[in-house]
Amino acid sequence: MNARTIKLLLTATLAAPLMALAAGEHGGGHGSTMGDMHKGMPGHDAMEAHDSAAGKPGDPAKVTRTVPVEMGDNMRFTPSEISVKAGETIRFFVVNKGKIAHEMVIGSAAELDEHAEMMRNMPGMKHAEPNQITLEPGKRGGIVWTFDKAGTFAFACLVPGHKEAGMAGKIAVN
Repeated sequence: MNARTIKLLLTATLAAPLMALAAGEHGGGHGSTMGDMHKGMPGHDAMEAHDSAAGKPGDPAKVTRTVPVEMGDNMRFTPSEISVKAGETIRFFVVNKGKIAHEMVIGSAAELDEHAEMMRNMPGMKHAEPNQITLEPGKRGGIVWTFDKAGTFAFACLVPGHKEAGMAGKIAVN
């Protein structure tokens, strides 16, 4: 199949969930349809398990602190550098201050690069994995994530062109 055929099939298959997202519902996105599509794709078996080199989904009852994060049309996150302690469960309170959709995806630099490539090939894809959130203009939401090991990890907006324009940040886990 060529890229146009794949895009048409995805559009037809995902029309209802995407319309729900456009209406302001969050929680849909990859869901089961996109998740099933990811199975067997290189690097996405880990996403199916919801774990990442950067950690794992956090338990909201065990949040140790909340970190506010703003996304804007200047293609920047505020803050762009975040420090956490290994074992800490963070609630990222994410707000899209822009006039276009943005997202925050947490992972290793390699995971984000790989996912960014997929997003370039499927630009309408939305996210609903525990380490990802897509927000329409003016919307807010959250990610609860446990950083279970030390290291330097990343977060980025993987809407095509946004990461390349500088919409990325670092998370130092000590």
